[in-house]
Amino acid sequence: MPHIELDNALPGIAGLMNYRPETGRPLTELTEVLLRGPSTLSRGERELIATHVSELNQCKFCAGSHAAFAAAQLPEDYQHTAKLMALIDIATAVTESGRAVTAELIAKARENGATDLEVHDTVLIAAMFCAANRYVDGLATWAPDDPEAYKRMADKIVPHGYPSIIGIS
Repeated sequence: MPHIELDNALPGIAGLMNYRPETGRPLTELTEVLLRGPSTLSRGERELIATHVSELNQCKFCAGSHAAFAAAQLPEDYQHTAKLMALIDIATAVTESGRAVTAELIAKARENGATDLEVHDTVLIAAMFCAANRYVDGLATWAPDDPEAYKRMADKIVPHGYPSIIGIS
């Protein structure tokens, strides 16, 4: 049961964003840009970064939903590239502390083909998801137990974007 009365039955961050649309709207817009906007990383790869951070932070809703969003946007035979693994190492460091992102981690990402924009976006995705995970869990929102619920969310997010699932336009 959430710590506050949300006046809606939506799970996770969707419930929070609908509770306070004036803060939910800019968060949704940032999520849309980082995870679905133009990038040399695929949407699925960016969702994998969000999933990884959410798993490290033990945020059930965010990990479950973004894993479903990643799965819906990656081919079944997808293999992590060395570049993505180096970026995930950077995201892992961000979950510890921004200062844990070292020159060595950045150099490894660059050696594996990461651009400055990809490094930038990885750090921002990781930082944003650390905040989102704490927002979701700090207010004790609920998360579906059924993996099919996350697949249904993916069926809306993948073709229509983040505003479609939370009802903010």
